[in-house]
Amino acid sequence: MIRSVLLCATFAIGLGAAVGAEVPQAAGPVPLFDGRTFDGWQGDIGRTWRIEDGAIVGGSLTEPVPQNEFLATTLEFGDFVLRLAFRLEGTEGFINSGVQFRSQRLAEPAHEMVGYQADIGDDYWGGLYDESRRNVVLALPDQKAVMAHVKVGDWNDYEVRVEGRRIRLTLNGHQTVDYTEPDASLPATGRIALQIHGGGRALVRFRNITIEELR
Repeated sequence: MIRSVLLCATFAIGLGAAVGAEVPQAAGPVPLFDGRTFDGWQGDIGRTWRIEDGAIVGGSLTEPVPQNEFLATTLEFGDFVLRLAFRLEGTEGFINSGVQFRSQRLAEPAHEMVGYQADIGDDYWGGLYDESRRNVVLALPDQKAVMAHVKVGDWNDYEVRVEGRRIRLTLNGHQTVDYTEPDASLPATGRIALQIHGGGRALVRFRNITIEELR
């Protein structure tokens, strides 16, 4: 199903370029999380990830998270609008999370992922990071300005919009990143994943996760 949508999207974009007017359209939002089960997701659900009160929860406030952990979709996506709500809390160490997209798991170490990340946490709010690939911050908004929109320790809304090589991030209705990838060789599809960063006593919650595939 995903491959068919992507093939249709590729054809539509090419046709639009030919006639000079077509803009990718969303097919409508689809839930990625049913609020009750890990159906469609894969990760360390025996220790790191759990479901509480209709939200995906990762990490711990009582002991440091030993390593980065990712809960990833089993399906892959290309161009899309991803929307979700998150809540990050922490008491000690590096308190950080993120949302991976157009990403894949590494073979070694298998708990890591490679690809784009919409960052969450102090000094990185609303930023775009290239996880386990170039290992650089690709775009970072002014953190003082962003903090006017962040609800620390409370629920925040995140939107990730990916169209071709253009990536836009929006945090609580405030656009933080508008980035165009210069490297055309990077994968244009991949998995979506939720991260809890290792090294801190940190807890992250995610809910209301939906995706609109663009075509």
